[in-house]
Amino acid sequence: MQTVFERLTGQESDRTEARNGLIHVVSLSMTKVADGLIDPKLVLSWLLGVLGAPGIFIALLVPIREAGALLPQIFLAGRLNQMKQRRWMWALGSAGQGIAAAGIVIAALTLEGWAAGQVFCVALAVLALCRAACSVSYKDILGKTVGQAKRGAVTGMAGSVSSAAVLVFALLLLSGFLQTKAGVIAAIGLASVLWILAFFTFSRLREEDSEPGGPDSAEGYWKMLKKDANLRRFILVRGLLTSTALAPPFLAVMTTGEGGGSVQTLGGLLLASAAAGFASSYAWGWLADRSSRMMLLAAGGLAALAMGAAISVQAAGLAQVPFLIPGILFVLMVAYHGVRQARSTYLVDISPEDRRTANAAVANLAIGIILLAAGAFGGALSWVGPNGALAGFAAMSALGGLAALGLREVGQAET
Repeated sequence: MQTVFERLTGQESDRTEARNGLIHVVSLSMTKVADGLIDPKLVLSWLLGVLGAPGIFIALLVPIREAGALLPQIFLAGRLNQMKQRRWMWALGSAGQGIAAAGIVIAALTLEGWAAGQVFCVALAVLALCRAACSVSYKDILGKTVGQAKRGAVTGMAGSVSSAAVLVFALLLLSGFLQTKAGVIAAIGLASVLWILAFFTFSRLREEDSEPGGPDSAEGYWKMLKKDANLRRFILVRGLLTSTALAPPFLAVMTTGEGGGSVQTLGGLLLASAAAGFASSYAWGWLADRSSRMMLLAAGGLAALAMGAAISVQAAGLAQVPFLIPGILFVLMVAYHGVRQARSTYLVDISPEDRRTANAAVANLAIGIILLAAGAFGGALSWVGPNGALAGFAAMSALGGLAALGLREVGQAET
């Protein structure tokens, strides 16, 4: 294990750190694969459509998933700060997601219409809350159990492994092998099993006791944020770079003109997205260990260029040319994975041990609110067509990358 982990990170490690690092890779890979198998934007939406649920429930899936995973974190952080063995919050959150996914499977097998839509939304809300527990605890646990300059490689490898699995899933969907109700339900069932296995795996992590501490109220978090100018700038940068997550649907819209919108076109978009994660996650993670601040700059600039290219293709009337928009989506998703790896690594690296949980909770609460605002911003611009939304998101990405230059470099003393 020590040899494998040292080759993975390019850094020397002791046996305990190597064991913990590989547990992180395995556990995180399983949960990321599960995320891909139960994707609300595609999988759950398709399944509810097949079950005859009203459109309102399909429209609620993504907001429930995203807001539910971010907004509760500031409340969960107070509980986490009092725990000595913090891996249990992540492990129990993983188990909870597995149970919620099993509930979706049962509903899909036994219900239709309104009833299916209601149960799906309730189960997804439970899943999102459990995901919030995993998210708010993970950075603190990673910082405790894996050394600096190795964390990006750990999360990056998990991202690449999971992207490869989701790539296979996309190919199975395209082939027609899984284009049935039973096949999709089976995939969600597999997601449930993976989350439960991740619970058992992560519970074996060797973790030293943490000292209780950190803010225990909303006022305490607000005071902490007011005192930390670098954290405020990081939230600004991360908020601007949410554009990399919000832009891809508008590229998909571009392909739905005359001659577009076919299963093959959708398959091309799915493959481009999965291939981008597989090809770039580990590389971004490795680079983020060297300078996550500069990676935020690079990813923001790359995303802006990709969106600019999409605008040009649409203006030239070439959006329905095979593989052109999927190729641009591939570049955009590479940038998206760069943002995810860099901002996660940066937040862990700059946060003192007693503030990792608090910093993550404050940042994620702010980003949950910014996502809603940015989504409304993109929706308003979309009235003039996808080019309007993409132009706004491209500007946000470029500004986010430039703003990252003002972040304090990891290891640099606070001023």
